[in-house]
Amino acid sequence: SSAVLERSSHKATKKMAETRPLVTVYGADGAAGGTAPLPGVFAAPIRPDVVLSVHTNIAKNARQAYAVMMKAGHQTSAESWGTGRAVSRIPRVQGGGTQRSGQGAFGNMCRSGRMFAPTKVWRKWHRKVNLNERRYAVASAIAASACPPLVMARGHKIDDCPELPLVVDASVTDSVAKTKAAVALLAKLGAAADAGKCAASK
Repeated sequence: SSAVLERSSHKATKKMAETRPLVTVYGADGAAGGTAPLPGVFAAPIRPDVVLSVHTNIAKNARQAYAVMMKAGHQTSAESWGTGRAVSRIPRVQGGGTQRSGQGAFGNMCRSGRMFAPTKVWRKWHRKVNLNERRYAVASAIAASACPPLVMARGHKIDDCPELPLVVDASVTDSVAKTKAAVALLAKLGAAADAGKCAASK
């Protein structure tokens, strides 16, 4: 019973550092300037299936409708010759005196015929994605960005980065006014290799 009481009292006296890990905050000079508790979103479950599903469906909402012309492949007078002439019963262009007459028409297997199941603009282009699923996907993606193996699997060069997530002090915005200063700061933080990879991928 004393062990149970000791365990319960230990649970009650848990400190913030035990429940939420700390992350180092770096200054404008690239040196560690202190620590801050990691936001709770980084403890969210990492669900690649939810992220993939949400991303796939949301990406469909930027599509534009497309379709073939309604009359395409049917802008000719064609009629089947029927049976008994040792040719297929596909509709054939009428008339004479030209190469086109007698050629098969309308069918999707014919030259200048319409496509099979012509596309229509009233297709279901957009997808509704539940709000909770969207929030879950965002939280999961943010949590995954703090997992070095997953970040490296995406191709990012983070071998020289001291830790993930890489947190920089807010005072950096005052000292980094030009791109040259930002590039120098990234080099101090060990993120120059990844920035170079991004620049080379243009």
